[in-house]
Amino acid sequence: MKYEAVIFDLYGTLVDKLSLREYKDILSQMAAAISAPPDDFMQLWFDTYTERGLGIFQSYEANIEYICKKLGVKTENSQITLAVKINREHRARFMKPRPHATELLSHLKAESYKTGLISDCGVEIPKIFNDIPFAPLIDVAIFSCSVGIKKPDPRIYQLAAERLVVRPENCLYIGDGDSNELTGALQAGMHPVLIHNPDEDRTDVYRTDFEAEEWQGPVITSLQEVLNLVR
Repeated sequence: MKYEAVIFDLYGTLVDKLSLREYKDILSQMAAAISAPPDDFMQLWFDTYTERGLGIFQSYEANIEYICKKLGVKTENSQITLAVKINREHRARFMKPRPHATELLSHLKAESYKTGLISDCGVEIPKIFNDIPFAPLIDVAIFSCSVGIKKPDPRIYQLAAERLVVRPENCLYIGDGDSNELTGALQAGMHPVLIHNPDEDRTDVYRTDFEAEEWQGPVITSLQEVLNLVR
């Protein structure tokens, strides 16, 4: 089949997944910045994942203020600013292209394929996304926090197709299987493909609703293989 567009997940696909151990360490640093109990802060941070992803918290400052209120912690604005800075710098360090990501996107653009991105994330990610070297090679980037829809809701995939001006059935979707994203893409009419990183430490990645273990569809182990799928 001739595809018109390739749509990618972000974490675990175009950039690495977050290290769970390092993420917990960062959350502990954030808790220290606002003088909050680290375990309680960490639990509430994980518990508010959906609110961040849907953009209910319009800023990480608002998210932290909510947690402080729940914990009965009184804090200064400067402390909250420091906690946000710690998180933002941590995320920015992870925003590095995975092997072959930029090369693949360049090839797709040279061969006239449209490129898209769908990412479940909080409001800090769109702010730093354009600093990634491959960002100019993405025609349409959809961030859940900006549109109020998360994967695997078919509407977020349909929105990406609409903005790319293509039909969902003419789109290839590449993702690592987090957030049941492959099932969502399939329900939206796209052609989902699981990208599996054989070198990934499965004991040290931050995931939600991971479906890769049960996935029965096509699987690749390198972004380089995407070119074989579209050609």
